[in-house]
Amino acid sequence: MIRGVAGWLLILYFLTLGRQTEMAPGFSHRQIWAALDALAERHGLSASGLARKAGLDPTTFNPSKRASSGGRQRWPSTESVAKALVATGEGPGEFLALSGECEGVAPRRRVPAIGLADARKDGSFDAAGRPAGPAWAEIGFPAGFDDACYALKISGGSLAPLFRDGELLVVSPHAPTRPGDRVAAKTLEGELLIAELKDQNERTLELKPLDGGASDRVLAREEIAWVSRIIWASQ
Repeated sequence: MIRGVAGWLLILYFLTLGRQTEMAPGFSHRQIWAALDALAERHGLSASGLARKAGLDPTTFNPSKRASSGGRQRWPSTESVAKALVATGEGPGEFLALSGECEGVAPRRRVPAIGLADARKDGSFDAAGRPAGPAWAEIGFPAGFDDACYALKISGGSLAPLFRDGELLVVSPHAPTRPGDRVAAKTLEGELLIAELKDQNERTLELKPLDGGASDRVLAREEIAWVSRIIWASQ
């Protein structure tokens, strides 16, 4: 979700760049409308449905609003984009990724995604820490992440203030881990931890769970099913 001034300024910055010139490293007219269409599709909505969900006039995002009768380009307002993101629980980073074509934002591809609460249920991962079972969906994300990556969606405030309700964590089972990394770790008893890797050696891992108030954990290697690095968060 948009966080106050920082999120607002980020959206305004890219909108302004897009208006200045098609050569600017921001949104073009086509890209910003494509991102709004993709946002609606992600949430199973039409353009009109997205506008209604955001508390806007149902025609706000319709194709008829994207150009004047004389062919002049019309842009959505920063306020309407912000309301659409708040209504869908998406952040500025996801909105940039949805365009798929902005300079600095790689084309989209589909990655497995699941809510953190569902990820903690039995059968959500295979023995190697890869997505398994029917609870997984797919969402669009920039290309460039490795093919084994998946996304966890945070629900509730247990990981605040570091990770907040609605944010996405991209996890890579293939990325090497080192002290200081934030990781997802699964114990053989079935516990899924979101933690900071404080230290590791051949015999043990020391983890600092990111749940508020949780004590540090020192686990033997034979207690751990897998550890995967969190390589990106939609903050």
